[in-house]
Amino acid sequence: MPSREGKRVFYGSVEVTPKNMNQPLRQVLLIPDLSFESYWTTLAVEPEEVINLYHEHGTCEQYHSELKTDLDLERFPSGKFATNDLILHLGCFTYNLLRLIGQESRKKNDAPVKKKVFRRRVKTVIQNLITLASKMVRHARKHYLKFGNNSPWFLTFKRVYTAFLC
Repeated sequence: MPSREGKRVFYGSVEVTPKNMNQPLRQVLLIPDLSFESYWTTLAVEPEEVINLYHEHGTCEQYHSELKTDLDLERFPSGKFATNDLILHLGCFTYNLLRLIGQESRKKNDAPVKKKVFRRRVKTVIQNLITLASKMVRHARKHYLKFGNNSPWFLTFKRVYTAFLC
């Protein structure tokens, strides 16, 4: 039976003697749906650990994607290595701060979201907490941020702000 290019078909046979029969019968096998995964590694760990690390690779790719797209670090602004090095370090620092804010914002259910999430994307943190509408007010030689009366993210912002005060 011809198969298409790049496809392999495996055949096999087994001799089986059914009950109530004296003579063995030959059973021919065709195995069309064979699944096989191969992981090449230099790590000296158990096979299960290699598989777990490989499957967690997708999560790492999500973080990498956030750094590139949400913080707009896909292309560096300069042709000079030192400048791009500084931009990348500042971007990583910013990314880690935004991740901390996102994790802190999840600790209580005061955020106006429909379902509980495992983590908040950096873009969501920027949209909901960093660019929260407010205005700077100066009164009695002090500066204040004034928020609207109906700001749905205000309670979360206040709690996160308070958590990071020293």
